[in-house]
Amino acid sequence: MVEVGAIRTPRVPVTTTYHGVDVTEDYRWLEDASSEETRAWTVAQHERTMAYLRALPSYEDIRRRAEEILAADSTSYARPQRGGATYFVLKQQPPKQQPFLVTLADPSDIATERVLVDPNAIDPTGATAIDWYVPSPDGSIVAVSLSSHGTEEGTLYLYDAETGDRVAAEIPGVNNGTAGGSMAWRGDSAGFWYTLHPQPDGFYEEVWYHDVIGGEQQDRRDLAGVFADGRIVENELTSSPDGRWVLDRAQKGDGGEWQLFVRGQDVGGAWWLLGDLADKVVDAAFGPDAIFLLSRQDAPHGQVLRLPIVHGATVGDATIVVPHSALTIERIEVTHDRLWVLDIDGGPSGLRVFDHDGEPLGPIGLPPVCAVTDLTRLGDDRVIYAVETFVSPRTWLVAADADAEPRRTALDTSTPLDFAGMDVRRAFARADDGTEVPITLIAREGVLDAGPAPTILTAYGGYAISLKPTFMPGRLLWLEQGAVFAVANIRGGGEYGERWHDAGRLLTKQTCFDDFAACARHLVTTGVTTVDRLAILGGSNGGLLMGAVLTQHPDIAAAVIAQVPVLDMLRVELHPNGAFNVTEFGTVEDPDLFAAMYAYSPYHRVVDGTAYPAVLLTAGEFDPRVDAYHAKKMTARLQAATSSDAPILLRVEAGGHGIGQPLDQSVGLLADVSAFAAAQVHLAWVS
Repeated sequence: MVEVGAIRTPRVPVTTTYHGVDVTEDYRWLEDASSEETRAWTVAQHERTMAYLRALPSYEDIRRRAEEILAADSTSYARPQRGGATYFVLKQQPPKQQPFLVTLADPSDIATERVLVDPNAIDPTGATAIDWYVPSPDGSIVAVSLSSHGTEEGTLYLYDAETGDRVAAEIPGVNNGTAGGSMAWRGDSAGFWYTLHPQPDGFYEEVWYHDVIGGEQQDRRDLAGVFADGRIVENELTSSPDGRWVLDRAQKGDGGEWQLFVRGQDVGGAWWLLGDLADKVVDAAFGPDAIFLLSRQDAPHGQVLRLPIVHGATVGDATIVVPHSALTIERIEVTHDRLWVLDIDGGPSGLRVFDHDGEPLGPIGLPPVCAVTDLTRLGDDRVIYAVETFVSPRTWLVAADADAEPRRTALDTSTPLDFAGMDVRRAFARADDGTEVPITLIAREGVLDAGPAPTILTAYGGYAISLKPTFMPGRLLWLEQGAVFAVANIRGGGEYGERWHDAGRLLTKQTCFDDFAACARHLVTTGVTTVDRLAILGGSNGGLLMGAVLTQHPDIAAAVIAQVPVLDMLRVELHPNGAFNVTEFGTVEDPDLFAAMYAYSPYHRVVDGTAYPAVLLTAGEFDPRVDAYHAKKMTARLQAATSSDAPILLRVEAGGHGIGQPLDQSVGLLADVSAFAAAQVHLAWVS
């Protein structure tokens, strides 16, 4: 029996045998979130955590400043789309808890803005969020998926784009967790294809068809057995602008492997396989008479193919229009006359333009160390995209086929927050195998030259997800105190293409942890910080990173913050969402993958009697992506094992993975994480 204040954590040993290896654990009982014992234990742990945080001398000041920053009088926009002559965009405007959907006559005419769907009015508690939306081709109707409490369990509603009234369908189960959800309209706006999660656990996604007026019919029967793994398929549906074709990009779990299915828009027509897993097509965009494909087959940085779209066409019929080069292609978009190619180079973005035959029309001018996001086609001849940096908020630009230069819109983020005088520097840490791993350092001017400073180091390293230069207002809370924020672009991400990803997944996952440790050591050896002034932070797969680094290098930092983390690698695939991660992490069914996963599984690598640093683990009880039991079990194990006096804390709230999180929850999380980190790295907080 382990005593943690007034919290009693029973040990209930359970043994499972994998390939002849007996693995015993004491806290599997915490996987049952519905039991009275688990509930009571969780509440006690959370209350203990909040009591600790609130007792910190600067907590109230930090909480007050967190609210000032996140609830500042600011406006931001995201995910613009066009339907007919109307433009749709999500708007975030504190103190409203959730983004809401507005319409515009033009992105450059903010005076025409009109609120169409407002989750804050639908649910004044702030618990309901927009998962995604898709306007009909004629702009008369917009389909919106809404979910509550961070569950991401979306229900599809149709709204009249003129009046905002609900019309026709209300379809539950269109979105859930990692598999997400999507829909694609028919060209005449009379019906749509959509994703559906028919199983009680919400996964095993299917595609159905629905008439706006009338019944619904299944539209996937002829693909049974064609998917690489129908249990973990993730469908992304889009329609061609001419209304002739529907595309389903079907991902095999979360590992970045895709199949492409296409069909004509005549209801009852047949789907055909345009591209299989071996073709390594990771993105696609319709042009006027062809489909353009981003393929990594024999091209780890990506190449763009052009395929005339006729029934039965396959990738084998395509021609290369943008060949493989040193630049990693992240995604593509197509307008009537142009091909838009978004690049990434270790984190920062680049943007190039070609004609449809691949003739270069020149790069688009961008600020240094920036991110280009949300590259989206608007009608036949225009794209819109956002540009931001670590210290400057989003600027939205529209570029037309006939324009010499992109034009700014009225959708720029407005904020009273002052990031002026910030220093952004790129550095490179040398990994154990000699690989140069990028790190971006952000600090107030003069801090990086003044000697060791309190520092937070973060990374992700998985699923080919790249940490791009993103403007995050919450970082100001840390930076204005004279501290450093560092972002490492470790392997497992997509910052340098397919090989960068493959070097940190499945049997090579350990590389992610080695890279991060090298980055932490680099910050110390170069004088940016010291071990006792360093905190490390990561979420989800980045939370796994934190757990692995903590257990492999318990003396690497003063504080570890693992948000909604994956920590038990041997049990994760047994739960509904875990199956989607097998293509990234592996499966215990394979003896080699089991050995690799067991070797780094943080929960199983905790060693009794080790002096662990301060640890804060967070979780959401309704999280559909990473079950809260990971953080609970790890908390119990660390509390039983550590020989130090540093706190091991668990923070659990009634929320999800952070997606669709209301403003108030965001404020609370920022304040709690910042207060915890500041206390451990001896940051003297100035009010």
